Amino acid sequence: MNQAGRFSVLVLAALMLCSAAATAAATPAYTTTYTIAVQEDGTAVWQLEYRTLLASDSDIAAFDNYTRDLPSVYLPQVQDLMQRSAMQASVAASRPMAISNVTGNTVVQTSPTGRYGVVIYSFSWSGFAKPDGTLAVGDAFAGGLYLDRGNTLILRYPSGWTVTEAEPAPDDQRDDLVWYGLRTFGPGEPRVTLEKPSFPLVPVIAAVILIFVVLAGFMAYRTLKYQDVEEEPEEPAAPLSAAEEAGLEERIIKILEAGSGEQYQSAIVKALGIPKSTVSSSLNSLHAKGMIVKVKKGRENLIRLVRVRK
Repeated sequence: MNQAGRFSVLVLAALMLCSAAATAAATPAYTTTYTIAVQEDGTAVWQLEYRTLLASDSDIAAFDNYTRDLPSVYLPQVQDLMQRSAMQASVAASRPMAISNVTGNTVVQTSPTGRYGVVIYSFSWSGFAKPDGTLAVGDAFAGGLYLDRGNTLILRYPSGWTVTEAEPAPDDQRDDLVWYGLRTFGPGEPRVTLEKPSFPLVPVIAAVILIFVVLAGFMAYRTLKYQDVEEEPEEPAAPLSAAEEAGLEERIIKILEAGSGEQYQSAIVKALGIPKSTVSSSLNSLHAKGMIVKVKKGRENLIRLVRVRK
């Protein structure tokens, strides 16, 4: 087969994809990848990628000629072919099908294995899968399907959906289903059934948001409830005499000694049972004398004894 004919065979390859199974042939000098991305409404976005090695100047010239003629010759051929295929599949499946948004382009790619000419056709096929709570794929292949050597069929499905049936079993399955040629599929194959998520996603997201809101409110309540009692307003206490001040400082030191040398200020106020402003004044006096230090711990002060009496 000459190089021009090799490029034209892409149209025939697409025809073989949607028609009755063909007889296995010799390994071609090109590879074709068929990617079918099924949408939740049953529409499928197709991409036909045809790749061949540009090993000589004549190969490059043939590819340039194909690129030049693609809009006027090959793109209309592919569009007409796929429209007729959809019409035949529509009759077999008894539901409306249509082809739209047919595009084609070419590109030259260079890799460690050589220089390649790549032709890519894409289009949308409405009604390709049957949506009835699940997605049923396969009846559009009423006459079967044939993959030549080096060719690949990739079936992609909506995010979150699961595969409950795939016949025949794919050669590879990760985020999509993959079959490699040489392979002949029977009528209605590959047959794939997809199921949507078992629970609605939006209510779950709303529930998660509600939980976060409730938790945030609870934490705010706890923060206000348990914040340092030093910040609570109170009536000013009467000033202490020198003897009373000395006695209060002695009591604070004993509380600290009983607590291994440190206590939270709120705990000292609670233990003494006197206004916090009075305790705060005595703590300031002890701090000035170098007998304690105040360490900030969040919203509270940790009072630490630094001078041990003998």
